[in-house]
Amino acid sequence: MIDETIKQNLDDIYTRIKAAAEKSGRKAEDIKLIAVTKTVEVDRIRNVSEYGVPDFGENRVQELLEKYDKFDEATKWHLIGHLQTNKVKYIIDKVHMIHSVDSFELAKEIDNRAGKTGKKMNILLQVNVSGEETKFGIRPEEVNEYVEYISRLKNLLLRGMMTIAPFADNTQEIRPIFKNLYDIFIDIKNKRIDNVSMDYLSMGMSNDFEVAIEEGANIVRIGTGIFGKRNYPQK
Repeated sequence: MIDETIKQNLDDIYTRIKAAAEKSGRKAEDIKLIAVTKTVEVDRIRNVSEYGVPDFGENRVQELLEKYDKFDEATKWHLIGHLQTNKVKYIIDKVHMIHSVDSFELAKEIDNRAGKTGKKMNILLQVNVSGEETKFGIRPEEVNEYVEYISRLKNLLLRGMMTIAPFADNTQEIRPIFKNLYDIFIDIKNKRIDNVSMDYLSMGMSNDFEVAIEEGANIVRIGTGIFGKRNYPQK
């Protein structure tokens, strides 16, 4: 039985995704929704899965490992939070995509671990467009260097880019951040580099996903909008 609140939240999000997609000349099905499950109980995640959402995003490796075995192979897990190189080995055979590649060392480690499992790992390059010191990601001016490096790694498939915009009460203020990454994304796409396919632009969360879609995002990462506000444990 699907929780009625979660169902209503998802219906609302899909309606808003459709409107934003049409505003940018696309269709709702062009946008991938990733349900962010940080601190969310398994039963509530199952509600979203039963509603037809196949993609789930976890910020922490440990939490992903705790939930992974409780879902079938149809569920696609995404590591969307900062990933330390020493934890790659735990999730390399469990995730569909790693969204947060932000160093040469991390890219190399993922490549090594993927090679040992006989697979190619889908990754996104995390770009800190806003320049906030509290956020991970490479600088926009470093993108070309990273793309060229990753393109030479045999066990990685660079599928696109990701960013996290600053929180803003007026989301119009962060529109330029999304536009900036879209321009970089298109520039790389047009270069047609071997082993690089700019398929995904992951931008936008519960507070700003509509603006992100309008500026070119085709992956949005939504947690609070689906599950409601959560009390995160103190570190």
